[in-house]
Amino acid sequence: MSVKLGEIVPNFSAETTEGHMDFHGWLEGSWGILFSHPADYTPVCTTELGRVQALSQEFKKRGVKLAALSCDSTESHNGWIKDILAYNNLSEFSYPIIADPNRDIATLYGMLDPDEKDAAGIPLTCRAVFIVGPDKRLKLSILYPATTGRNFDEIIRVIDSLQLTATRKVAT
Repeated sequence: MSVKLGEIVPNFSAETTEGHMDFHGWLEGSWGILFSHPADYTPVCTTELGRVQALSQEFKKRGVKLAALSCDSTESHNGWIKDILAYNNLSEFSYPIIADPNRDIATLYGMLDPDEKDAAGIPLTCRAVFIVGPDKRLKLSILYPATTGRNFDEIIRVIDSLQLTATRKVAT
């Protein structure tokens, strides 16, 4: 299944580094970004999640909640957060990482990369970005292959555009 622009995104329940999450309940009428990465402890993922943390106040100013996802366990995520903090010279990590070891959420959202597989031959998650509005409708989706990193400064620009065009008839 894949999620289409304008549709209400599927709800899910999952364990995260901050406890249990019901996605729709977690959004609570806010803008949200759900973004996936292929695996914990990889160099590109470590720098990406560090960059998102460095930009977290910019997202917060815009009323945007952040949640990352990978197919590793919550225990792995918790250990990896220590690496993210150390490598990126950060003092805090303020958003949850969702555990999806069976790839249920990745399948639900259509974010598996058929070309990149784990040691067991199971597809990894791609580097997806889903921006969800306060109405729980998909406002933007971007799917990068697992091998290509993302630019989260561009995601800030996109949020500004989406929030502006949600209330005004303009193009940015």
